[in-house]
Amino acid sequence: MAVTDIEFEYVQTNGIQLHVAVSGPEDGELVVLLHGFPEFWFSWRKQIRVLADAGYRVVVPDQRGYNKSDKPEGRNAYSIDKLEQDILELIEHYGYENAAVIGHDWGGGVAWQLAGTHPEKVKRLIVINMPYPTVLPKVLSKKPSQALKSSYMAFFQIPLLPEKILSGKDYAYMAQALVETSREGTFTEDELDAYRIAWARPYALTSMLNWYRAIPYSTKYLPKNTIEIPVKIIWGKGDQFLSKELAEESLNNTSSNTVAWVDDGTHWVHQEQPDYVNEQILKFLK
Repeated sequence: MAVTDIEFEYVQTNGIQLHVAVSGPEDGELVVLLHGFPEFWFSWRKQIRVLADAGYRVVVPDQRGYNKSDKPEGRNAYSIDKLEQDILELIEHYGYENAAVIGHDWGGGVAWQLAGTHPEKVKRLIVINMPYPTVLPKVLSKKPSQALKSSYMAFFQIPLLPEKILSGKDYAYMAQALVETSREGTFTEDELDAYRIAWARPYALTSMLNWYRAIPYSTKYLPKNTIEIPVKIIWGKGDQFLSKELAEESLNNTSSNTVAWVDDGTHWVHQEQPDYVNEQILKFLK
């Protein structure tokens, strides 16, 4: 994708400034793409042009704490109510009443939150490898293997130590984690270098980890209602962090019954198999 296909701008929203990638016709239906940890807008590089070419107005923020967006201090600045408000005001900034929202990993968590608390703002919801917010504790209590998969979340709660380890040797551990938990060839060296640049920005790593550290502040805001808007889940079965039971349990919180299972996909399925994922997205958005 040529850089000229994407415009970059800074948007004031919810008291902070977000760095946003924008593409597609200004009068197209709005699609908001939300990245997860440890990524930034770049994680959607294989979706942006396809959606823009299909006539959609595509808006892809670096979410708060990531890459070139503002990085407010303190873990409480990253509670889920603040994360969703960022995106609500972003939709309003571009002059739309609602949007199709697509989220992966933590971006999927924000997308679920938006659909649960402000369904009038979410026209359609696509979530890639991220369960409905209240599902993880349920599955953890009855599936020990998921507790093991999620153990990194407990590690991230420790002050300072995760930053020291993850940033060591030019973020070698983080780059290695991407490579080892994805299909071979998913991330090129040039792409990993782009991630390293984003991770190395001042205060970025602590801000990214604060999404996890803010979980205790977020529980009171989580939706508990059934999502009535159209929902599609796309799930790589080879996810080393999140078991497929989480996707199955998430369906109990929606009026939809749609999961696109990717047998040979991992947590990073939208980057591994973009043709399939893009096809699923476009069919669902029509």
